Amino acid sequence: MNNPLASLARALGTRPWLMKTAPAVIWADKKLHRFTKGRVSLVAIAGLPSLRLTTIGRKSGLARSSNLLFYPHGEEFVLTGSNWGRPSDPAWTYNLRAHPEARIFLRGKEIPVVARPVEGEEYAEVWRLLLAFWPGYEMERAEAGRELPLFVLSRTTR
Repeated sequence: MNNPLASLARALGTRPWLMKTAPAVIWADKKLHRFTKGRVSLVAIAGLPSLRLTTIGRKSGLARSSNLLFYPHGEEFVLTGSNWGRPSDPAWTYNLRAHPEARIFLRGKEIPVVARPVEGEEYAEVWRLLLAFWPGYEMERAEAGRELPLFVLSRTTR
């Protein structure tokens, strides 16, 4: 049975005021992740797919983690660098470009992945799928005034 909160979350995700809640949502999600040892996130409670991405900082070389909504695409994971409609790409996108090998934590399980940016003709197709999945991305793109970077993460065997 589908979580009825997913439809509500998708509807709320198209409301401009939601972007203003980003600091509080990110703070609460980090606390929830820490409290539940990675088993629960706010996005997951809403019935949407979420993961914790751990990248290597492009400048610091240190591990950096972010809880993110993802689009499940077959065996792969699609991430959107919306940054809640802010004008700059989120830090994790720069880290993935510099160091495409990363780890995701999905329902408490660690999975090694390699990222590749989505570009060209593939971008248009993936963007169409993403908008059907999370319509709010169009609002976030317009607010940000930039093309939102997309990444496909594939499992590795390292």
